[in-house]
Amino acid sequence: MTRRRWIADQVTGNQAALTGAHAAHLSRVLRARIGQEFDIVADGVLRRGKISSLQEDHVEFELGEEIPARAVSQITLLLSIFKFDRMEWAIEKCTELGVAALIPVVAQRTESHLAAAAVKRVERWQRIAQQAAEQSRRLAPPEIPPPMKLKDAMALPGATRIVLSEQEETNTVKDALSAAPAAQGILLAFGPEGGWTAAELEAFQKSSWVPASLGSTILRAETAAIAATAIALAELGS
Repeated sequence: MTRRRWIADQVTGNQAALTGAHAAHLSRVLRARIGQEFDIVADGVLRRGKISSLQEDHVEFELGEEIPARAVSQITLLLSIFKFDRMEWAIEKCTELGVAALIPVVAQRTESHLAAAAVKRVERWQRIAQQAAEQSRRLAPPEIPPPMKLKDAMALPGATRIVLSEQEETNTVKDALSAAPAAQGILLAFGPEGGWTAAELEAFQKSSWVPASLGSTILRAETAAIAATAIALAELGS
């Protein structure tokens, strides 16, 4: 039987711990017991862990041998901020698929009230990503930094930088990836509801981003993010 995986909140030598609500879920909801074994990610390393101390808000593990683990992909998503319930769904599913980072972006058509409220949502988004990372047996959740202005996000480095555009008619995501010079450092940028403005697409072009399409069907932002991530992983053989 596959052991459940947890990402430790605290690590000291061969000891690791879950704290707060994280620990409460294990101790109260899952009714864990002392001596029970789990897979524990401790400072990015997957190890065998046995519960040595159990309290409702603090569960300690004695760490054992290291376990071989699959490395995370090098795909970063730039998600123009959209309605929070749907954005949270995209964060959860793209975390499960294996993206390395999800960067919230404020674009010209991002609704002003969403942009203003997004700063306070980052911690919640990080919790969602951590839960999804544990469920999907990742070594770590994706990085989710505070919201970034689009012009700053455009300047992020990457071997392959692709902007999803409804205006693109010929070059698909698969085409753009197959022409990529390297399989590492892939950035995929997704516009807000209403899409990118003409000025933004021009700025992407000047910054050497490659425009690509997901086909003739108009997709919601969260659907586009999940679909493009799946295509990228398939193309890279991840």
